[in-house]
Amino acid sequence: MTILRATPAIEAIPPMTPFIGPEQLMREGGHPHILRLGANESAFGPSPRAIAAMATELPRLSWYGDPESYELRETLAARLGCKVDEILIGSGIDDLMGLAVRAFVGPGSIALTTRGTYPTFAYHVTGYGGGLETVDYRPDGTIDVDALIERAAELQPGIVYVANPDNPSGTMCTRGQIETLLEKTPPQTLLLLDEAYAEFAPPHSFMSTTIDARLMRVRTFSKAYGMAGARVGYAVTTPRNVETFGKIRLQYGVNRNAQIGALAALADDAYAAGVVGEVERGREEYYALARSLGRKTIPSFTNFVCIDYGSAQEANAVIVDLMARGVFIRKPFAPPLDGYIRVTVGTAPERSEFAEHLRAVRPR
Repeated sequence: MTILRATPAIEAIPPMTPFIGPEQLMREGGHPHILRLGANESAFGPSPRAIAAMATELPRLSWYGDPESYELRETLAARLGCKVDEILIGSGIDDLMGLAVRAFVGPGSIALTTRGTYPTFAYHVTGYGGGLETVDYRPDGTIDVDALIERAAELQPGIVYVANPDNPSGTMCTRGQIETLLEKTPPQTLLLLDEAYAEFAPPHSFMSTTIDARLMRVRTFSKAYGMAGARVGYAVTTPRNVETFGKIRLQYGVNRNAQIGALAALADDAYAAGVVGEVERGREEYYALARSLGRKTIPSFTNFVCIDYGSAQEANAVIVDLMARGVFIRKPFAPPLDGYIRVTVGTAPERSEFAEHLRAVRPR
């Protein structure tokens, strides 16, 4: 039987999946329903305005969306204080991240990040033939900006990737740290800032809308706006970088209803603010839950919280025990965070249900 082989670069990659989806876990475990607190989706859903706008346009689902996503870019540019040609729309941050890797990390080139941060970046680097170099988190679970600066100077990588706020730790680099990182990034290196959880962090913690050839900031409608299933995100960078990405992006990769929903979501600031406020309350509940169990937490600037179980073995056991009870959460895989579990902030009833399950498994 003839075997059709992929390119050598692809053949060299072992089979891998960045994330095992909750649907697969349900199938494997025979769970008709799970408490879904592992993917950092919004438990509160999209704005009712966004739902209504998308529902109204469903009869026109036979139409392609605007390949330039112009109206959405125009609205975002007005909010951010930049130009339309400094914004690129993609089908979520994962899509935009892939474009950045394809453009700036060629086969044999190097990308640099923190070991254990959001794994899809590494997935893209490997898939496009690049090499990945990492630095470790600091002992407190924060990103080691000084180590990134030092290694970037040595390696001259195509990209330095930083998730800020970070996933999976929930920690955040200060504005000053990011400004220093950008200042000291090598001239031919792109600083890729993944700001997926930006809406949950104080606005003053971020740089102003800086347009720099060495900087690409990406954000999403998946988290605070509750549109993960619609797959829509955006990048802010120079017009030249946008033009570069335009050479390789899928021209119709962002679906029409995603554009419509994102526009309507941006028009409903009150709803987004309500989600952020409920997430803040939920984080405090998780901190209190952990204290009641004698567990430490990491202060979070996201819609999830990490709870310390002391060792990777113990944290893994908690994940397994919770899944057996129909509770889906995840955990970091790299030290010093591999002894933590990570749980998404759910609705008030979901948080209460999670607390009951967590108290029932592997008590001290």
